[in-house]
Amino acid sequence: MSLFGSFGERVRQGLRRTRELMDEGLGAVLAIARPVDEAMLEELEETLIAADLGAAAAGAFVKRVQDEIRRGRAVTTQDVRASLHRFLEDSLAAAVPLALDAHPTVILMLGVNGAGKTTSTAKMAASLKADGRRVLMAAADTFRAAAIEQLQEWGRRIDVEVIHQAPGADPSAVVFDAVKAATSRDVDVLLVDTAGRLHTKSNLMDELAKLKRVLGRQLPGAPHESLMVLEAPTGQNGLEQARMFHAAVGLTGLVLTKLDGTAKGGIAVRIHQELAIPIKLVGVGEQIDDLQAFDPKTFVDALLGEQPEAG
Repeated sequence: MSLFGSFGERVRQGLRRTRELMDEGLGAVLAIARPVDEAMLEELEETLIAADLGAAAAGAFVKRVQDEIRRGRAVTTQDVRASLHRFLEDSLAAAVPLALDAHPTVILMLGVNGAGKTTSTAKMAASLKADGRRVLMAAADTFRAAAIEQLQEWGRRIDVEVIHQAPGADPSAVVFDAVKAATSRDVDVLLVDTAGRLHTKSNLMDELAKLKRVLGRQLPGAPHESLMVLEAPTGQNGLEQARMFHAAVGLTGLVLTKLDGTAKGGIAVRIHQELAIPIKLVGVGEQIDDLQAFDPKTFVDALLGEQPEAG
């Protein structure tokens, strides 16, 4: 299955825990016979915050419902459910696909150690290859021998070549070699796996900014994507990490992983609202084909169930 294949059922299964939490909470708050009043809205706000939607988004939704009540539009709990669907879809905006028009397209993969960055890089490579593209990976995390070995092992498994140097080498030299190889071999997509040492270390951010400059000098317009891999269960810590990487490199999108391991899938809405960076891919499992292109409407349907009819 490629990045451009089916999203719905895989994500629905991945968001099962969040949906169960939402069903339980919303089922009690939005009982059919219950009046839509301030007490109900207060409980609703607490339920949404518990799903890690964030206080700002939850508060904004309650305000929207209050406005709709004043206009006579939200008069039943069913109306509120339908309004929640619309609000979440609006909050996530339209799907933003990967930019793959350049030849070669260079994708810089970013994130802290342990977020699943190297694995996500390999999953992307496998999906792009399955979609008929010629793919190359670069092991630019030279600070950890294990990171180079992990990417090489993935390369063997999915039959994608990995450009690398010895541990401790200059990451910029690896990137230089990788772009040269991608250009000479008529590669469609070059995926660059980068270091992910503690995000508060300024030397890492300086190194990543240098990598971006090297790419831009060697191949004008590169990197065409700067994607940060972020674990859904990390919540607020993940948001702070993303802010740091965005300030240093300028993120073009996010890869949200481990959605299947959290009961707080609402973090996707919070990330998009607070950072204004599109979520482009989501990870919903451990298999090679579990990385999926993000679709807001399908995501909201998986989060809440199919959209109900307003009363």
